[in-house]
Amino acid sequence: MCRWIAYRGETIALEHYVTAPARSLIAQSIHALESTASTHGDGFGLGWYGDHPEPGLYREVRPAWSDENLRYLCRHIRSHLFFAHVRSSTGTPITRPNCHPFACGRWLFMHNGFIGDWSRIRRRVEGLIPDELYGSRSGTTDSEAVFLAMLGAGLDRDPVGAAARTLAAITEMCREDGRSDAMRFTAAVANGRDLYAFRYAANDQPNTLYYRASGQDVVAVSEPLDEDRSGWVAVPPDHMVVARAGRPPEVVPFTVTRAMAAE
Repeated sequence: MCRWIAYRGETIALEHYVTAPARSLIAQSIHALESTASTHGDGFGLGWYGDHPEPGLYREVRPAWSDENLRYLCRHIRSHLFFAHVRSSTGTPITRPNCHPFACGRWLFMHNGFIGDWSRIRRRVEGLIPDELYGSRSGTTDSEAVFLAMLGAGLDRDPVGAAARTLAAITEMCREDGRSDAMRFTAAVANGRDLYAFRYAANDQPNTLYYRASGQDVVAVSEPLDEDRSGWVAVPPDHMVVARAGRPPEVVPFTVTRAMAAE
């Protein structure tokens, strides 16, 4: 499983959360405490927003701990909204297009988990991607496919509804014909202003998600960045962190089953 960080708030250097803390993302890439994989060396990536509507993106196939550029980048890049991700592959190749985060237009997305029996349902999940977006699919991961499917389901108009509709469709695929294929979806998506972080699973326990907030600033993480965990709040299963520009962040239910019933 992967480890990631998502931040939205005052403009700061990425190092503040990505490389400087005691349990930084680099430290977690070498030895994670709350992951099924202790090391996460299958590539890493950064995504951030600056002066342009579309995000900046830096992805590399080397482990985060071995890239000397990462600390320099995180020290000098400043942003009000950024993602960072270290990957532990669940089977797809270790290539730059398969490293997170993924970007399309103004949107950024990253994921920790897996999407059912991917070899069985891959073609149908990719079928959820509209033709006009399929050209943006540059990798082979389930994560990127779900992201583009969410865009096709109306991410621009209704981020929460688009995520719920997409996951409802995939959950149905995992449960068809009496099957109970596991799916875990702990993910973050952002548009340059607003940040959404989801913790969901079907037929399994969801991967961990924590957050810390102060005023309108919020950071969501796979696991706490400090030795002292008292300032971190665990997001309950089937909930999400919503951090919209100009509003304090909040944790609200994310109920895919309702979306399935409404279809």
